[in-house]
Amino acid sequence: MSTTTQPAPSPAATRRRPGLKARHIHFIALGSAIGTGLFYGSAGAIQAAGPSVLLVYLLGGAVVYFMLRALGEMAVRMPISGSFAEYTRRFLGPWAGYITGWMFAFEMLIVCLADLTAIAIYMRFWFPDTAQWIWVALTLLIVGAANLASVRWFGELEFVFTLIKVTAVIGMIVGGAAILVFGLGSAGGGNPLANLTADGGFFPNGAGGMISAFILVLFAFGGTEIIGVAGTEAEDPGTAIPKAVNTVPVRILLFYVLAIGVILLLNPWRTITGEESPFVQIFDTLGVNWAAALLNLVVITAALSAINADLFGAGRVVAGMARQKLAPQAFSRTLKGVPVVTTIAMLGVLVIGVILNAALPEAVFTIVASLATFATIFVWLMILLAQVASRRGLSRSERDALAFPVPFWPYGQFFAIAFIVFTFGIMIWHSEYHTALLVGLGFLAVMSLLYAATGRHRLPRD
Repeated sequence: MSTTTQPAPSPAATRRRPGLKARHIHFIALGSAIGTGLFYGSAGAIQAAGPSVLLVYLLGGAVVYFMLRALGEMAVRMPISGSFAEYTRRFLGPWAGYITGWMFAFEMLIVCLADLTAIAIYMRFWFPDTAQWIWVALTLLIVGAANLASVRWFGELEFVFTLIKVTAVIGMIVGGAAILVFGLGSAGGGNPLANLTADGGFFPNGAGGMISAFILVLFAFGGTEIIGVAGTEAEDPGTAIPKAVNTVPVRILLFYVLAIGVILLLNPWRTITGEESPFVQIFDTLGVNWAAALLNLVVITAALSAINADLFGAGRVVAGMARQKLAPQAFSRTLKGVPVVTTIAMLGVLVIGVILNAALPEAVFTIVASLATFATIFVWLMILLAQVASRRGLSRSERDALAFPVPFWPYGQFFAIAFIVFTFGIMIWHSEYHTALLVGLGFLAVMSLLYAATGRHRLPRD
């Protein structure tokens, strides 16, 4: 293996003692695709694109798959602490590793804010008169305790959370199919495809509406890259990571395309307003109140799971950066494998969520979702570029020896990169995303200035 493309890991970069088994990695991968973006954010995407949102989920899912295969190739080849922040540092240079790691931490914190807000919105189902910020503060206490526990306890908690929400989504799909097939409830009977073509057709808002849905759809997939971070904690990364990544196409088809398809078949797309989760709305509309209440509990569990996993991923990446002197050294301190200082600092930042939900309860979710999308696709772009750069200098025999190579090389990677660049163009085109774009670019500028001011630009590449 050439020394320019795969340098030996420094002591700081080697993996810590793993604490996650293969089943943990598989369920973290499974759970990363089922969160607030599906249970709540899907309503906004449906309103933007109508039934054509199904095509958007397919396109976005293809991008996610190629991004995760790129990450998987590097993670199996070099299962090291810091994951993609370390890979971008090695293959694209110190600034790239620094900015990717911090942008991922930014992404995770913003996604956590979105999930915290979603939980507060879900709680209106039972407590419509209680202020949102109270639920946000209570949630922070719960996930804070979970993330300060050991790595193994985190894995077990995420395993249970994911089992609950996977069972719920499958149950919703089976229940919805039964309603359509056997004509149960008010949604039963008639042409089951009528809602996909009525009220403006499959493309009710034209190509522009479909394109504008890309932002919320990609937000829904945000956080899937945590597979690469969790994989470095696995007992056997070479087996666990490929198994987790290879389930992505099935997960996207099952949990997104099929689930959203059932929702659209049961309800006219204009009735999915986002005042509550579309999944809850199905049973609420049919008058099955106990099922609606149960599913509301499930979507709250899903949001808790997402926050739990996002804090885990961000903490590990920032701690890995600290070991490479790309973050304050205090952030590298761990206790039983947990980056305690980093986790506490991030929980402190998330107190902003309490303030935002007190000041802007109606608008906060849309604001943070668009902010999260900018950070998400930036991180994905850097992962894809790092993987492309990692192939430079490899001989044919070295490429053939890769244990988990990306498929359709290089066309799949170029498609994913082009799609992400196009999504940045959408943020320029749509004025409602200008704030998110400016905040994202501002974060890039500020962190780049700090990178130069703190002398980190003089750190050696390896």
